[in-house]
Amino acid sequence: MPLWVGVFVLLGLALAIFNYVFYFRVVRLVLQGKETARFDQPLKRLKGALLISLGQQKVLQRVKYGDYAGIGHATIFWGFLTFMLSYGIFIFAGSAWRGFPEWLLTETGVRVYSSYLDILSAVLLVVLVWAFARRWLFTPRRLSYDLTRHSDAIIIVVLIAGLMASTLLTHSFWVAQGGIGPEADVPIGSALGGLFSDWGLSISAANTLQGVFWWTHLSIILVFTVYIPFTKHMHMFAAPVNAYFRSLEPRGALPLMDLENTEKFGAGRVQDFTWKQLLDGYACAVCGRCTDACPANLTGKQLSPMHIVENLKDHMVAIGHQGERNADHVEPSPILNGAISETSIWDCLNCGACMEECPVTVEHVPTIMDMRRYLLLEESKAPESAMNALLSMEQRGHPWRGTQFSRTDWAEGLEVPTLAEKPDAEVLFWVGCTPALEQRSQAIARSMAKVLKAAKVDFAILGDEETCTGDPARRMGNEYLFQMLAQQNIETMNGYNVKKVVTVCPHCFNTMKNEYPQLGGNFEVLHYSQLVDQLIKSGNIKPVKMMDMTMAYHDSCFLGRHNGVYDEPRSVAKAIPGLKLVEMGSRCRERGFCCGAGGGHMWVEESEGTRVNHARTDQFLETEADTVGVSCPFCAQMMEEGIQAKGLAGEKKAKDVLEILADSLEL
Repeated sequence: MPLWVGVFVLLGLALAIFNYVFYFRVVRLVLQGKETARFDQPLKRLKGALLISLGQQKVLQRVKYGDYAGIGHATIFWGFLTFMLSYGIFIFAGSAWRGFPEWLLTETGVRVYSSYLDILSAVLLVVLVWAFARRWLFTPRRLSYDLTRHSDAIIIVVLIAGLMASTLLTHSFWVAQGGIGPEADVPIGSALGGLFSDWGLSISAANTLQGVFWWTHLSIILVFTVYIPFTKHMHMFAAPVNAYFRSLEPRGALPLMDLENTEKFGAGRVQDFTWKQLLDGYACAVCGRCTDACPANLTGKQLSPMHIVENLKDHMVAIGHQGERNADHVEPSPILNGAISETSIWDCLNCGACMEECPVTVEHVPTIMDMRRYLLLEESKAPESAMNALLSMEQRGHPWRGTQFSRTDWAEGLEVPTLAEKPDAEVLFWVGCTPALEQRSQAIARSMAKVLKAAKVDFAILGDEETCTGDPARRMGNEYLFQMLAQQNIETMNGYNVKKVVTVCPHCFNTMKNEYPQLGGNFEVLHYSQLVDQLIKSGNIKPVKMMDMTMAYHDSCFLGRHNGVYDEPRSVAKAIPGLKLVEMGSRCRERGFCCGAGGGHMWVEESEGTRVNHARTDQFLETEADTVGVSCPFCAQMMEEGIQAKGLAGEKKAKDVLEILADSLEL
C-alpha cells in the first residue's frame, strides 16, 4: 500500500472523530444560547481578532510588568502554527508527491524551512521544560488552582514535547542512514545523526528508527487532533472565534435587557445565556489570569471568574443538549447553587479586572450579572443590605437609606443655581446621590461647585429634580428599576435640552456616558477630571497654594478600567504646587485594585475574608505616601474607612483630588 494512502486514511479517521465530537460537544451546545448581535463592523472585528490571536496581543500585555510567561506561551503558539504549516507541506502533501515541498518552496526554501524547524524544535523543548517546571514545581498563584493543575496540562506538554523530539530524531536518523537533500542539511539533526553514526549505528538500524519516529510524529499529530475537543486546548480553535465576536460596546456598559420580550429575567439555565457567553467557556485557556486579578478572590471570597465560565461550560456538557427552547423547561441539575454558588455571584465587584487580564476576550462580568439578575428578578434572592438599598431607590430615588439631607443641602451658601432657575446653563453639574446625600462626600460636591465658579463655567444643577442614575440598581441586578430611573432622568434632561454633563462620580459618569444611550439618552458626559484638566491647561484656573504632601493615586475602576481615564486625574494632581505624585506600585492604571465599592457593594456587605478596601489600604500604606488621592466619592469613603480600621487616621488621609485642588486654588 502506498505511503500516502495510509497517511490520508488515518488523517481522515482523525478528522472525522474530531468533527463529530466538535459538533456534538461544542457547536450544538453553544447554539442553544440566545441570539446576540455580534456581526457588525466585520473589518474592525477581524483586525482585533488577528492582533489578539495571531499577534498574542493580550497574552503579552503582562510582559511590561515583569511577567514573562506570555513570551513562553507566544513562542509555543507561533511555533505550533509553523509546525502546522509544515505538516501540510512535508507530511501530508509530501507523502502523496515527494517532490511537492521543493516544487512549492524550491530546494533552498526547503533547506531554510527544515533548518528553521530543526532549531525551533530544540527551542520549544527548552520552553516546554520551563513551562512544566513553572506549572508544577515553582507554581505562581494563578497556576495553583485545581483547574490550572489538571492532568490535561501535563498530557498536552508531553504530546508537544513528543512532536519536537520526534522531529529532531527523524532528522537525525535520516542523516545517520545516509539521507541526502535539503532536509539533511539541518544543524541539530545533522549533528545528532553524525553522533549516532560515530557510535556505530548501522544504516539499516538508522533507516528503521527514522521510520519509527516519522510514524511516531504522525501518530502524535493525529492523537492531538482527536484529543483537543475533550480538553481546555479547544481554546486554540475557539479563542480566535471568540476574539472576533468580542463586544465592541463601551467596556463599562452592561447589555440592555428587553424587559417586555424576554423569556426569563437574567440567566438561570443554559438556554438563558447568549451563544457568546456559552462560547466563552471553550475559549477560556484556564490560565488563571482572571482569578489572579480578581480582588474578591484575592481577599478570600468564593468568586473565581475562571471557575464561573469553566463550571458553566462543564455544566452544559454534563447535562447535554436541552432540546427546543422552552421558557418552562427545568434542567436536570441547577447551575446556581449547583455548578456555581450564589455567594460567588454576589461577590463580584464589576471592577472588570478579569476581563482586562483575559487573553482570549472572555466576558466574565456580563455573565455574572445575568445570573445576578436572575437571582434578584426571578427568585427575589439578594443580600438584605442590597434589598434595603433597592427599596430606598424605589421609594426615595436614592440608595442612602436614613439620610436626613436633601439634594441641595450640600450647596448651602454657595449660590449654586438650578436648571429651573437657569435653564440655558451650558453645563449640567450632575451631583449624584453620594456627593449630595452622604456627609463625607458633600465636600467633594462643594469643591466641584467652587472650582466651576472660579473658572467661570456656566453651570447649573437639577437639585430636587435629580434622582439616582440607576447604576446601583443595575449593578445589583434590578434591571427594571435601573431602566425606570434612567428614563426618568433622560426625560428630565431632555426637557431642559441638556447637551453637556459633568459628574464627580465615575459611576454616574459611566452610566450616563455608556448606558443612557441604550435608552435614547445621548449627552456629552465628562468626568470632573477631564473638564478640570482642560480648565487648567487653558489657564482658566491656576493652583497657587503649596500643598506639601505625597499622594498615592488610586484609580477608580469605573473611571480607569471601564473608561480609559487615567491621565487626566494625574495631570490635575501634577498641576498642584508641592504635591508629589506616586503610584500604587504595580496595582495602578489598568491593573488597579478595586476599593471594594463596585457592583453595588457600597451597600452590599462582603460575604467573607478580608475586606477589599482593607487590602487596598495595605497597598496604599506600602507606598509610604501620607495621602491616598481618589477621583470618586465611593473610593474616598472606602479608603478613609480602611485608614481608620488600621488605626492611622491621625497619620494618613484619603482625599479626592478635587478637594486638594480646591484648597490649592484657595477657594
